[in-house]
Amino acid sequence: MGDRGTGPERVSRALTLGLCGGYFLVLLDVTIVNTALPQIGAGLHAGASGLAWVVDAYTVPLAALLLACGAIGDLLGHRPVVLAGFAGFGAASVVCAVAPGLGFLVAGRAAQGVCAALMLPGTLALLADSAPSETARARAVGLWAAVGGAALPAGPLLGGLLVETGQWRAVFWVNVPVIVAALVAVVRAPVGVARTARGGAAQGSMADSPSPSPSPSPSPSGLGAARASAFGPGASEPSAVSPSAAREVPWLGAAALVVMLACAVTAVVQVRDEPALSAIMLAVTVAAAVAFRSLERRAARPLLRVEAAARRPLAAACSVAGLMNFCVLGSLFLMTQVLQDVDHLSPLRAGVTLLPGMLPLPLLGTTAGRLTTGYGPWRVATLGLFAAALGFAGMAAAMNGPDLLLLLPSLAIWGTGLSILTPAVVAAALRTLPAAPGVASGASNTARQTGAALGVAVFSVLAGDAGGSGFVHRAAWLLAASAIAFAVAGVLAHNSGSAYKSVVPARPKPNRDLASSGRPSLPEALSPGAHSIGNDHDGSA
Repeated sequence: MGDRGTGPERVSRALTLGLCGGYFLVLLDVTIVNTALPQIGAGLHAGASGLAWVVDAYTVPLAALLLACGAIGDLLGHRPVVLAGFAGFGAASVVCAVAPGLGFLVAGRAAQGVCAALMLPGTLALLADSAPSETARARAVGLWAAVGGAALPAGPLLGGLLVETGQWRAVFWVNVPVIVAALVAVVRAPVGVARTARGGAAQGSMADSPSPSPSPSPSPSGLGAARASAFGPGASEPSAVSPSAAREVPWLGAAALVVMLACAVTAVVQVRDEPALSAIMLAVTVAAAVAFRSLERRAARPLLRVEAAARRPLAAACSVAGLMNFCVLGSLFLMTQVLQDVDHLSPLRAGVTLLPGMLPLPLLGTTAGRLTTGYGPWRVATLGLFAAALGFAGMAAAMNGPDLLLLLPSLAIWGTGLSILTPAVVAAALRTLPAAPGVASGASNTARQTGAALGVAVFSVLAGDAGGSGFVHRAAWLLAASAIAFAVAGVLAHNSGSAYKSVVPARPKPNRDLASSGRPSLPEALSPGAHSIGNDHDGSA
């Protein structure tokens, strides 16, 4: 990962930039499309439900497949999985850019979501494996985290600029050159540099070593944690999975999760236009949930393996994470339409208006991490929830106007609260399973993306079409409801801090290299939800 000098160092730098570029696109595509929604609706004659699917067709497969794709990368090697994800994401972006109708666009977005799920876990795993030392690895992960933090504020601004200077199709064309550069970087990287493990263990120690016993596991803050936290559900310890089970990808569990989430979103989006279909989708959702639970119990390699003592605190952390993205992504979905369709701001001005809410997330990440370390995740989460609730309330009050003197500071308070809340929620999830950060990270990521998909669907249905009467009034009430939900969650988070204090095991000590660099410890930095809303930053988009 060297700065200058030898050929391998230069290749490693190119690989780092390529992998970080792919990761940036995954998170960027969660938010960049929001700015283009009014133009997409006008150009493709799409109503509120159609626009909701433009967003959710991406987040549904991303949420449902993260855990399975982490397992696929662990078993087959992350390099080919990432290459397939890059190539597929580029092709799907072209389909979106040339889509002649809404159906083609939604199909392209769904393909993007599948490929994003393939890309996301492997980018970090390959990045960690390519580093020649712990110090280089710390720098690479820090860069990866910073790229994730920049994706969320870049979405509305870049989307507004592209739509204003070109048209809505430009938000998809912009992916293609970045993906091509990332593909070239990963393909040209020597296999030995980008070597990744199969089955969650070092290849050499498990497959090539003459010794019958595996090598000791790396420390949680080292390379082992990097692989484990790349959303691989069973990647915490090599000994945790039998040799026969290590060759099985939990396809049925992953399929049940996809069906459950897709049908749940469909049930919400279609409840107003097609109530009968909505009822059928709800029944299928329940059946898929029952099937998923049954499959998880019987699987030799389940997507989620959580010890009994950690289930309730992990569920609490994931619930807060899901609520966060539910309200945040649902609100952004409405805000972009209010600013453009109702207040008649240009796409670029709308993106600039949203910047005060976006910028605190990357700028305050390190400060929020230090607060979490010093005061504990649940106390900091409580502070973030209350601050974001205040911001939501101000945004709701500023809807009629627009009252920019109230809206802009409210967005800044809202963004500051989220920047404090996000790493705290990630830390709370990781703290529940210090020996298996990959499971905790995967659960947290899935909860975030599920919340995002359902939030867009619910807010879309309740607010209705942007051109309809009462849209602004309903949007304001939804923002006010988000403020109340965050305030209630803040009270519960405060109670959770004391309730789970004696249950949750102590966290492992942070990596010294990362601690000395002023960045979060490696297990904290591994989750995109630690750096962006879009993903377990998200980060998430």
